[in-house]
Amino acid sequence: MEKNIEKQLELIRRGAVEIIQFDELKKKLERAIKTNMPLVVKAGFDPTAPDIHLGHTVLLRKMRHFQDMGHKVIFLIGDHTAMIGDPSGVSKTRPQLSRKEAEDNAKTYESQISKVLDAKKLEIRFNSEWLGKMDIVKTGELMARYSVQRMLERDDFSNRYKQQKNITMLEFLYPLLQGYDSVALKADVELGGSDQKFNLLVGRDIQGAYGQEPQVVITMPLLEGLDGVQKMSKSLGNYVGINEPAKEIFGKLMSISDELMYKYYELLTDEDTKSINADVKSNRLHPKEAKVKLARIITAQYHGERESDRQAEEFDRAFKDKGFPRDIELTEVSINSDKAPVIAVLFDHARMLASRSEVKRKIQEGAVEIDGLKVRDINMELNIGKEHKIRVGKRFARIILIKKPD
Repeated sequence: MEKNIEKQLELIRRGAVEIIQFDELKKKLERAIKTNMPLVVKAGFDPTAPDIHLGHTVLLRKMRHFQDMGHKVIFLIGDHTAMIGDPSGVSKTRPQLSRKEAEDNAKTYESQISKVLDAKKLEIRFNSEWLGKMDIVKTGELMARYSVQRMLERDDFSNRYKQQKNITMLEFLYPLLQGYDSVALKADVELGGSDQKFNLLVGRDIQGAYGQEPQVVITMPLLEGLDGVQKMSKSLGNYVGINEPAKEIFGKLMSISDELMYKYYELLTDEDTKSINADVKSNRLHPKEAKVKLARIITAQYHGERESDRQAEEFDRAFKDKGFPRDIELTEVSINSDKAPVIAVLFDHARMLASRSEVKRKIQEGAVEIDGLKVRDINMELNIGKEHKIRVGKRFARIILIKKPD
């Protein structure tokens, strides 16, 4: 187990929306380190859809963080509660899954989650183990530990009640059953999406009502899909599935906005997001190059480094060729050094502009592209031995710099 509590807290806080309560978490971690007893960390998944996409992996990655720190992580499949249907964030009663649908969907999870979680350290449980054994007496005892008034504090229930829309008693039961999951597993921490906050807090109350120390609740943000607006969802078509071909994953990630790119870095990688942001703002890193790096990292997670490199090369080739005439002749230019200033290349060698001052002005206007990327730095230098495709407005050139022999 990781003994440095500050390192644990730093990793736990990364990307999290809320930690309830932070002081309790710190005490639990201190106790775990002192007694060498790992925390029990629970996250529940209803098998309502068989395919996992990057939106799901936000939570899975946080679970992996706890695994890497040495804690006990439980992947709880809500096969029993899936037959009720979680009403979180919806304005009407959800259809119930049949037991066969729940079981069929649950089977697909195990192979998919191993791409993110350490399967050897993971405990997979099904809440039918205990909920399936609850008779009417035990269910009544559970329901007696929570009030209708508290249930109506939940936004979606409250709104539907005010609008006189149907709310079934079965839906009131759902948060209680999820809370009882935490009792059955003696959870120290429960992870969930920010839309699950109410249910997770019910778990704290239910544990307390059964004489257990309340769990700490950690909520994670809902990842926007490729459109940058709606929550990532297969039904909306704005998703990236972890089982999709490498080409699809890479291409979809290259289509996101620059703004969304930073959120994906934060929630889907272990990269230093602040450093990448600073490099882009200071022109040390082009936004397109930062996006390629993101796409390579995520593609490698699900298809390996070799396939990720191949997709990057193919995308780069297609990107450079886009809109560039095929009949431009390649010009060889001999220089005395290993690099050549971009101003010298455009004026002295390519003769694309009338003066060095015009080259500077065109760069500042964003009118100069080299290898498919806009040039932002007038002090940029080009490497020898590599073909460069240059575009200034409607003027094009293909140049390869060769070092003069000594």
